[in-house]
Amino acid sequence: MTLSKERTQVLIIGAGPAGSVAAAMLRQQGREVVMLEREQFPRFSIGESLLPQSMEYIEAAGLLRDVVEAGFQYKNGAAFVRGERHTQFDFRDKFSSGWGTTYQVQRADFDHVLAKGAERMGAQLRFRHEVLAVEPGETPRVTVRSPEGEEYVIEADFILDASGFARLLPRLLELEAPSNFPARGAIFTHVQDNIAADAGFDRNKILITTHPEHVDVWYWTIPFSNGRCSLGVVAEKAFLDRYPGTDMERLQAIVGEAPNLSRLLANAEWGVMPVRQIMGYSSNVKSLWGPGYALLGNAGEFLDPVFSSGVTIAFKSAQLASDCLARKYAGESVDWEQEFAEPLRGGVKAFRTFVESWYAGGFQKIIFHESQQPEIRRMICSILAGYAWDRSNPYVAESARRLAVLEEICGA
Repeated sequence: MTLSKERTQVLIIGAGPAGSVAAAMLRQQGREVVMLEREQFPRFSIGESLLPQSMEYIEAAGLLRDVVEAGFQYKNGAAFVRGERHTQFDFRDKFSSGWGTTYQVQRADFDHVLAKGAERMGAQLRFRHEVLAVEPGETPRVTVRSPEGEEYVIEADFILDASGFARLLPRLLELEAPSNFPARGAIFTHVQDNIAADAGFDRNKILITTHPEHVDVWYWTIPFSNGRCSLGVVAEKAFLDRYPGTDMERLQAIVGEAPNLSRLLANAEWGVMPVRQIMGYSSNVKSLWGPGYALLGNAGEFLDPVFSSGVTIAFKSAQLASDCLARKYAGESVDWEQEFAEPLRGGVKAFRTFVESWYAGGFQKIIFHESQQPEIRRMICSILAGYAWDRSNPYVAESARRLAVLEEICGA
């Protein structure tokens, strides 16, 4: 059977944050863009607390007004609790220049806003179109199935895989590589939190709580503008498997072990959304690009949710890829390893250093330390705000060495 065929300049697989920002940036260049999304938006996704660095990419893509007018929860920092110890970071008081505020978002709405914004700018957006096969090369092609079940072929100058956790090209092209992180999982839901106004809870900050007995087990509490919170726990699979019952019973039992959350959520209404879980989410690939394609966001590498870096990394990958394609269409030679993969991995490496230190307990000693040097605190705040590509920050340029020295000082 001969399939119908069409042609575009850039084909984007996935209409999540990476795909939509890439599409909007490419439309600003005048490129023809087709976005294929397997799901129908709005749809649920995790990764709900943005970092201020992400606002730079939203603004550059021409999508800032779309996001601002959507009415999401304002966010200016992060609060941390372990036992009776409390600390918080105001992202406006940071080392790096740039945005110091952002939003906490329900991703079903946020992703839909970005996708429709990219469509408004001229990208073709096709929901419920599933990619079945990919042929990389000088003129890559994909085979697609429409919602009506009809198959067709799209040829493109270039493909951007923004398929997220579906990791389409890594699976189809055998690019997947093992992550060096332990197999952790997350159990999470949304609750109507009913937190009292005088409870001391700052809705403008994400709350990260460490388990009182297990330094590598932590909870997120992300307040939304509609009176609900995203609530989840992250731990190694062996820890989560200790708890019997339904997913809701397991999550409630683990949350009950954190005294501050028990107090805050004493009047919370559960059941407003099903409890979900993701296991073994950390991922990696052999290469972030190949003949006629590049991998964006979670399709390439996902670290860990602890510092909410996922969407920022996705946006950064979209910006780097769109810049490379601008040079390609200007007739320049593009080195995708040096101009896309290496810069992207530079920031991911800085995030990784802090994530590893968090789970080992060293970074927690730093942030809860009673005597903190203000300038170093601002440098760390920049990392937490997403500025992991600012190499003027010593904790980016020499993240491993600097953090190791600071851990030793605070540990002593």
